[in-house]
Amino acid sequence: SKLMCWVALDRAAKLAEIRGDPERQASWAATAEEIRADILEHGVDKRGVLRQHYATDALDASVLLAAIFGFLPGDDERLHATVDAIADELTEDGFVLRYHTDQTDDGLSGKEGTFLICSFWLVSALAIVGEVQRARDLMERLLRIGSPLGLYAEEFDAGTGRHLGNFPQAFSHLALMEAAARIIVPELLEEY
Repeated sequence: SKLMCWVALDRAAKLAEIRGDPERQASWAATAEEIRADILEHGVDKRGVLRQHYATDALDASVLLAAIFGFLPGDDERLHATVDAIADELTEDGFVLRYHTDQTDDGLSGKEGTFLICSFWLVSALAIVGEVQRARDLMERLLRIGSPLGLYAEEFDAGTGRHLGNFPQAFSHLALMEAAARIIVPELLEEY
């Protein structure tokens, strides 16, 4: 939630600049920077990985949005460490879990499937930190598990190969388009 507050104020400052409102631009940019500094001071664990919230070192795939929204640049060591930690520690058969249910009390019981939006976010984040081949490899795996119509659910059970939850899930498809663009657009720009 703190990251999304930063996004709102960062973008508001940019809009104020476009509108020619330097007073609001400066005020909103300063508040965005305060939030950013607070997150970097309290929201990064000893390994240099962005954490789920300040009171835990648990991983949460939602922090991949730090890459997508430009909270940290692609060459930042903390961003790279975060992306690697999620890819290595928060996946099941290569697909991304939202978080470990044994580390996060979300009020629900039982096991969850992997979240497809989070898996597509990982594709985007890998591309952003320069791990383009890893991003392509994961994207290809994700494209292979789409339904016969190329649709995706909210979750995916990697063990059974079944889509779970809301189907089709619009958010999964939006993340798919973002991930594809993160891979394709740089390639197209290189050609021109």
